[in-house]
Formats: sequence, structure tokens, C-alpha cells
Amino acid sequence: MRRRILMQSGTLALLLGTRQLAWGATILAVRIWPAPDYSRVTIESDAALKIRQFFVPSPPRLAVDIEGIELNPALKTLVAKVRSDDPTIAGIRVGQSAPGVVRLVLDLKQLITPQVFTLAPVAAYQHRLVFDLYPTQTTDPLEALIAERLKETSAAQPQADPLGDLIAQQSQKPPTRPSQAEPEVKLKPQPSAATDRLIIIALDPGHGGEDPGAIGPGGTREKDVVLRLAHRLRDRINASPINGNAIRAYLTRDADYFVPLHVRVQKARQVQADLFISIHADAFFTPRPQGASVFALSRRGASSTAARWMAERENKADQIGGLNVRSRDPEVKRALLDMSTTAQINDSLKLGGAMLGEIGRVGKLHKAQVEQAGFAVLKAPDIPSVLVEAAFISNPEEEAKLNSEAFQEQLATALMRGIEAYFSKNPPLARNRTVS
Repeated sequence: MRRRILMQSGTLALLLGTRQLAWGATILAVRIWPAPDYSRVTIESDAALKIRQFFVPSPPRLAVDIEGIELNPALKTLVAKVRSDDPTIAGIRVGQSAPGVVRLVLDLKQLITPQVFTLAPVAAYQHRLVFDLYPTQTTDPLEALIAERLKETSAAQPQADPLGDLIAQQSQKPPTRPSQAEPEVKLKPQPSAATDRLIIIALDPGHGGEDPGAIGPGGTREKDVVLRLAHRLRDRINASPINGNAIRAYLTRDADYFVPLHVRVQKARQVQADLFISIHADAFFTPRPQGASVFALSRRGASSTAARWMAERENKADQIGGLNVRSRDPEVKRALLDMSTTAQINDSLKLGGAMLGEIGRVGKLHKAQVEQAGFAVLKAPDIPSVLVEAAFISNPEEEAKLNSEAFQEQLATALMRGIEAYFSKNPPLARNRTVS
């Protein structure tokens, strides 16, 4: 009798074996990406994970049961990966709550709106379970940017209410340039004089977080070198007034975390940026191509096959970085289809031309003219926007240059000169000053 039961059990195990293996999963890696806007936790596995989640508001914590797995060393490392400066996550607890069920508890520093979603395998990643934790209380980035600037000047130029006064000036929209639906009207150039407001340049270091961008033959990651370059350019911008106006750089990301393409555009518009500069490092299948390129948006198709290929590659950043497609607002989807205007593209071409002229003084150019294609990140309708490919990270010599402090300094200086050259011929539009 006992022998027959064992034989039946063995038969049952054989029958369930394939199904059990398909349902179960092995945790391969865990990652935490703290950012000012949100914190992300990623769990990568060799099969899709089934979960249940519970949010407790007081004290704030998110509990997640992952079914069909056993606690393994990779999951245990989550506890030590929480950084003390993470703005959202205070700590993580993990344990085997039941056979085949692992419970994660994320202790939080503030109330959050969680987004939990899965990502199918793409690029170097297998299945990913993603927790995006968005604080319910957010700060106004424009107000923060102005306050940061006024800290530097308040001692030298005391005012009764400097923050409120400058915010009021920034809140006045500049004169609207003609849109596609309106007849093209040549704008009368404004004199090169102070417009009595803060000029804001949005710098967009490409990729970040889950998305490393292109990787050079020596292992250099695009997301790292472009962030360093953006920091250098930021320092130059913050120290270089334009026509007597204060100027400030705003980074769409200032550390290693992922920002979706449409959010980069939204961030630039939220701070009412005067220019948008997305910084990248080019790559190709072979190590031979070299030199820098500058791209602007196109309404009529790509200016070359290479430009089209480049736009398609850069536009895949959301897939690799991990975008929660289900949470995207329908208005955002429509906006990304085509928000461009003729005037914005014309101004972008002028900015790109000014930058190419300066970049060519410090290094090789891959293309001598500004290329155009449908880059999603350049679709702000009211901000001149360009994408700069600083060099080919896939070329061993240029990979070494991108890692060189001397070359990064030269390139940052050239980009700053390009910005100044653009504004010398296209002064920033004045915003009306409000009178109390």
C-alpha cells in the first residue's frame, strides 16, 4: 500500500513537474534607483512573477507577496541596497511568509502613490517586476530653481521679496511664436538687453537607471559619461550671464535614474526652459565611425537614413528603461505624436548650427550640418530643442576621449559657446514684469 502511494506521488510529481517549473521563477538580480521625483525598485527573474500588494498609510509601508518562489540570496541583498539618502524608502524587510511565498515590506519615509507593473524581456534584461514609488507631496521645480539662484545673490542684492518677485516674472509667458496653423510672421529682433528674468537651459543627460544607453568596447556606459558632461556644462551655464541676465541650468536627471522620454519634455516645459539640450554618445555596429553630431526634430521625415536609425534607437529608451505604459495619460500619447511647430524647428536648427560650429573647433564632426529626425525627446512645441551626440562611444579612441577630463572640459566649453552664439543672434524673449 505504501509502495503504491509513493508510486502515485511520483507520477503526480512527474505530471506537475513541467507546470511547476513554468510557474516558478528564480530571482536573478535586484536594483534600487532613488531619485528626487520617485524611487524605483526592480526585481529581475527568469519568468514572470505573480504578486499581491497591500499599501498601509500609517506608518506608510508597501507590502508585496511574491508567489511561487523561495527566498534566495539575491532577494536578501535588497535590504542592504537601500541608501540613507533615498528620499522615499526608509528600509526593506524580506522573508519567507509561507511555502512558495516571499513577502517584501518597503518601509517609507512619506506617503506615496505606488505603481507596480511588469516588463517583458528586452535588451539585456529578462522579466522585470517594477515598483515606482511617487511621493504625494511634490515641490515646484521652477520655484526651487529660482530659490537656488537667489541664495547666491541675496547678500549682494537684498530685495523685499526676491523669490516672489522673480517667480512672478517667470510666470509671465513669453510672446507666442507663430504656430503651424498661423501664417508665418517674421519676428522683429529684440535688442540685446537684459530681459529682467532668469534664463533657464534644460540639460537632458540621456538614458539612466535601468537604461545604460550604448556601451563602449571598454565597458564605458553612455549614461555615465553624458551625466558627467551635463554636470560640467551646468557649472558653466550657472556662471555665465547672458546679456546681463542671470542664467540657470536645469537637469532632467542629476544622478543615475531613469526618466521617461515624455517626462523629460514635461520637465523642461514645467520650468519654462528657454532651450532644451539632450546629451548623448553615439554608437554603431562597427568601431570605425567617429565624430560629433547634432540633431533637431523633423516634421517631414528624417534627413538621412542614419538620422532615422538614430531616432529609432534613442526612442527605444522607454522600453529598456522600463515605462509603465498602462499609466500613461492619453493626452501624453497624443502630445508625443506631434507637438512640434515650424518656428520651434527653425529655432532648433539655429541652435544646432551654432553648437556644431563650436564643437568642430575641439573635435571631429560626424556630420557638418544639423541632421533631423523624429526624436520623441525633442517634441516640446515652444522650446528650441537639440540632441547632441558628443562622440562615438563604440569607437575605442573616442570612448577614451569621453572618459578624459580634458576632452569633457573642452566639449562643455564648446557647448557653452554654442549657447552664447545662439543667444547673441536670437536674444531670449522678454516676459512681462508684473506690477503689484
